[in-house]
Amino acid sequence: MRTEMEKMLAGEPYSAAAPEIQAALAETEAWLARYNAALGGPAALRHELLRERLGFVGEGATIRPPFHCDYGFNIRLGAGAFLNFNCVILDVVEISIGEGTQVGPGVQILAADHPRDAAERAKGLEFGRPVRIGRNVWIGAAAIILPGITVGDDAVIGAGSIVTHDVPAGRIAVGYPARLRERRTRPE
Repeated sequence: MRTEMEKMLAGEPYSAAAPEIQAALAETEAWLARYNAALGGPAALRHELLRERLGFVGEGATIRPPFHCDYGFNIRLGAGAFLNFNCVILDVVEISIGEGTQVGPGVQILAADHPRDAAERAKGLEFGRPVRIGRNVWIGAAAIILPGITVGDDAVIGAGSIVTHDVPAGRIAVGYPARLRERRTRPE
């Protein structure tokens, strides 16, 4: 018999009311209070705090407080990744953010999902779908990345966009729902 935490981590339906899950959420809330209180403190302290809770933190990865997440231990940040103020990550399963990726303020990256059937939702079950964001991606302010999305290397997500489908490498996606645009280059 799998625990609710094991089900959650496997992306299967689970009950968020389970004591082990509530305990993990409480631990993360306490960690977030310490992390967000470090605003204005040394970057080295914030980096050390990130390494204390997150699943992986590459060299030079930065998250500017305030920051909000569910668990933290399902978040993987590549070297040099940067998340600006007020980012929200619902990490019930893995969320990976590649090296050199820049995330604007107020961005939401959501792996948490819910059954589409009302009777299933009424049972209090939820599940997760991993989010993968490649290297050197730029995600503009207040964008929302929905569960199960993959954003390829070097892609750009426009500010305020809601990403409902995968974005291939090197492409630009803007709007709500986000639609792909041709990449334009500046004249030399």
